[in-house]
Amino acid sequence: MFNSYLVINKSMVSTLSKTASQQPKPGVKTAVRETLLTPRFYTTDFEAMANLELSAQEAELQAMLEEMRADYNRYHFVRDETFKQTWEGIDEATRQTFVDFLERSCTSEFSGFLLFKELSRKLKGRNPILAEIFHLMARDEARHAGFLNKAMADFGISLDLGHLTKARNYTFFKPEWIIYAVYLSEKIGYWRYIITYRHLEKHPEYQFYPLFRFFESWCQDENRHGDIFKALLRSQASMWNNWQARLWSRFFLLSVFATHTMTVLERADFYDSVGLDPVEFDQQVIRKTNETAARAFPVMLNVDHPSFFRRLRHCSDCNLQLQAIDKSDQSNLVKFFRKLPLRCSILWNLLRLYLLKPIATEPLRGTVC
Repeated sequence: MFNSYLVINKSMVSTLSKTASQQPKPGVKTAVRETLLTPRFYTTDFEAMANLELSAQEAELQAMLEEMRADYNRYHFVRDETFKQTWEGIDEATRQTFVDFLERSCTSEFSGFLLFKELSRKLKGRNPILAEIFHLMARDEARHAGFLNKAMADFGISLDLGHLTKARNYTFFKPEWIIYAVYLSEKIGYWRYIITYRHLEKHPEYQFYPLFRFFESWCQDENRHGDIFKALLRSQASMWNNWQARLWSRFFLLSVFATHTMTVLERADFYDSVGLDPVEFDQQVIRKTNETAARAFPVMLNVDHPSFFRRLRHCSDCNLQLQAIDKSDQSNLVKFFRKLPLRCSILWNLLRLYLLKPIATEPLRGTVC
C-alpha cells in the first residue's frame, strides 16, 4: 500500500500545475461549501517546529517511529468484492447524509495530509525523527483521503483534491496550537470510529455500505497519530506545567467538544441511518475523549457538571437556527441582525462552559487510563 500512497501523493500534487480555467469533469467537486464547521487547512511556524527539544520523549517518539514504519494497515484499505455493486437501493435521504459525511471526512483527512507532508519536507535534514514521522503520518492521511474519495465516486461524485490544495485558505497555528489541536482531533477521531464500529458489529443490519467494516483499522491509525502528538506535547514542559498551559488546554478541549456536538447534531440524520442516537453518541465520544486527554493535558473538563452538555446542546440549537437563516430569502442585512443574538448566545454559553472549574490531571498521572 506504500505505492498507493505515492500514487495518491502524486495525483494530489500534480493537479497544482493545471490551469485554474480548466473545467472540472462531471461529478467532480472543486469546492466544499464553507460553514462554521467545515474542516480547515492549517500551516505553522516550521522553523519553531524544527527546533523543538524532544529529549524528554525521544525514546517514546523513536518507538512510535518504528511502529509507523511497520505500517500495520498497509493491506487493510483495499476495496474488495463487496464494493462492486450498485448502491441505487439506498434511499435519497440516507445517500445525501452519507455523501456529506464522506465529503467532510475526506476534506479533513486531506487537510492532515497537506500539513504533515509540508512538515516532513520542511523538517528534513533539520529534525530527522520528526521529519520521518510526519512523512509516515502523511502516508496514512493520504491513504484515508483516497479511500474516502473512491467511496464518494460510488455515489457519482468525488473531490478534486488538487484544486482544494490551492483554492482553500490556510489558517496559521503556532506549533503549540497545532500539537494541542491535532492530538485532540486524532483522539476524538479514534473514539468516533471505534464506537461506531462496535455498534455496527452488534447491529449489522445498519451497515448499508462496506466502508464501515474498515473503521477498526481506521481508528488504529488515529490512535497511533494521537500517541505521537501526546509524546510531542509531553516533551514540551511549557505545554503542561504552568497556568498558561492549563488555560490553553481548557480552550482546545472546549473548542473540539463544541465543534463535535454541533457537527454530530447537524448530521443527526446520518447517525439515525446507522442506528445511533446522535445525542448519546456525542456524549459518549466526548466523555471518552476527555478521559483520554487526561493522559496528556494538565486538566480535563468537568463533563459531569449539570450544565455541561445542556449548554453544548444549546450552542448546537443556535447553530441550526443560523443555518436556517442562511437558507432564507431575506436580505443580508436582515440575516445579520437575526443571526446576531444567536451568535452572542453561542459565545456566552461557551464562555460559561470555559469558566467551569476543570479537573486537574497531574495528580492523577499514574491512575488515568
